[in-house]
Amino acid sequence: MDGSSPQAMGQELPRRTAAEIFGAFEDYNHAFRALTRRAERRFVEREWQLGQRDAVERIELYDRRVEKCLADLVGRLGRHIAEESTWREIKAEFASLIATCPDRKFDATFFNSLTRKVFKTVGMNRDVEFASVADEEGESHAAPQPGDLPVCAARHGIPLLAAVEHLLSGAPWARHYADSSAAAHFVADEIAAVLSARLLNPKDLKLEVLQPVFYRATRAFLVGKVAGDGWTLPLIIAFAHPDSGIVADAVMMSEYEVRPLFGFSRSYFHADLPAVEPAVRYLSAIMPGKPVDEIYTVLGRAKQGKTERYRSLFRHLARSTDSFVHAEGIRGMVMIVFTLYSSELVFKVIRDRFAEPKTTSREEVMEKYQFVFQHDRVGRLVDAQEFRQLRFPKTRFAPELLEELLMSSSATCRLDGNDLIISHLYMERRMKPLDVFIREASPDAARRVIRDYGQAIRDLALSNVFPGDLLLKNFGVSRHGRVVFYDYDELCLVTECTFRDLPTARDDEDEMRAEPWFFVGTTDVFPEQFLEFLGLRGDLREEFLRQHGDLLTADYWRSLKACHLAERHLEVVPYTRRRAVDSSP
Repeated sequence: MDGSSPQAMGQELPRRTAAEIFGAFEDYNHAFRALTRRAERRFVEREWQLGQRDAVERIELYDRRVEKCLADLVGRLGRHIAEESTWREIKAEFASLIATCPDRKFDATFFNSLTRKVFKTVGMNRDVEFASVADEEGESHAAPQPGDLPVCAARHGIPLLAAVEHLLSGAPWARHYADSSAAAHFVADEIAAVLSARLLNPKDLKLEVLQPVFYRATRAFLVGKVAGDGWTLPLIIAFAHPDSGIVADAVMMSEYEVRPLFGFSRSYFHADLPAVEPAVRYLSAIMPGKPVDEIYTVLGRAKQGKTERYRSLFRHLARSTDSFVHAEGIRGMVMIVFTLYSSELVFKVIRDRFAEPKTTSREEVMEKYQFVFQHDRVGRLVDAQEFRQLRFPKTRFAPELLEELLMSSSATCRLDGNDLIISHLYMERRMKPLDVFIREASPDAARRVIRDYGQAIRDLALSNVFPGDLLLKNFGVSRHGRVVFYDYDELCLVTECTFRDLPTARDDEDEMRAEPWFFVGTTDVFPEQFLEFLGLRGDLREEFLRQHGDLLTADYWRSLKACHLAERHLEVVPYTRRRAVDSSP
């Protein structure tokens, strides 16, 4: 670049720069959709490992494209790269470019990602950042209208089985069914059973599903709704692909079944949506009350999900008065964890120093969170979103919490006038700590979550994750009663561990030693010792032993490790089957 000022060049530099940013986002979006479209082939060809690699590549794509675009802009703008006046003009030109884009929120977020890196923005700088497009343009969040997004519909007046056959025949892999007739009968019977149980009239039904198939891991889903006279239910049809061919595996028609499928502990769907915003409104309509940020995120638009969560939080702060306080449960040795009880979020800030016996580092903790971000979470790991340079009114923090943040996380937290600046934190959905839940729950509820606690450990192990620290306080219970792991500083791969049987003591003196009398390597794990650290007593201890006693044996873990090392695919089914189609051809 020749160094002439933007003023001398008129609007040419801002216009060209805005066009370059717009083009960079378009390139990103095309690459995102191309990766998403691979999911159909992965499902048809049963290429599960390649599908997981695609998922990681898609997650990494956004930051890579932002960094590339930023490097190009440095070359274009030269010494003007950090001039706010230049970026105000670029922003105005960019706003004109995206005015008619169906998903212009995404374009605006991409622009903000660039300016925040250029100016190292603390809080928000509206001069060079886009605030909410809806706020700025008066955009509504109305229900989706016909034509907003492609659907496959079976109209009123035809038998239920015929309607289901129509929907299933529209799937892009319809010729790969093991038995298309059996699949259609299974789905129709499931729908009829639900309608009968709910005393809903099956006459004049309308079934519809979104045209793009939703893929995740080894499953494909048709997502839509079924409607009758004055009522509407969600409709999710799950498909599996065993050796014999594609089969209908489950039908979900209640919000209780559907919401966890789109939950914050699930990996992202791959659904090739021409425009995302109408799909978000559609899904919001069949899952009322589901935070919109979580819908964006589970559709794979994680950066937009973060943006929506940030805006939602600060809108909530503007209309609430309660204070940030320590979250309930035992204080963490690695994180300071706090919450705003009028919201559904919890916030985690890494401490400057970790109490013994923790030996990990800040960088290692952040690596663990990045690992979880990219790994298949199988419904058992919270999606923790990473935020930087946030500005909060310090008066919204309880004095005890504010003091601890400034004293114990001084590398991250500082005061700036009347504001608290937090340079780095993780934000996630709040859950009830498992140890607290058990203390407060009825005996039946406590036994149920202990069973699910053991199942959570199994599910994580099947995805090659070992929590490291199995203490109850490191797990939470969601509003649906599902146990989820959320403390990642000791998390590791099952394949990184050495699972050993506990050596037999040689004599009474060995038995009485406070420290092990035998050598223990850094990767050694002794499953027989798990139970003594969990603090389970009485009925809960017996329930765990009855349901999950094999988790306390080294053989169980060694066999799983061998499967992972052999690259065998071990499946965690993301729903409960009421019954299943015979998969034989």
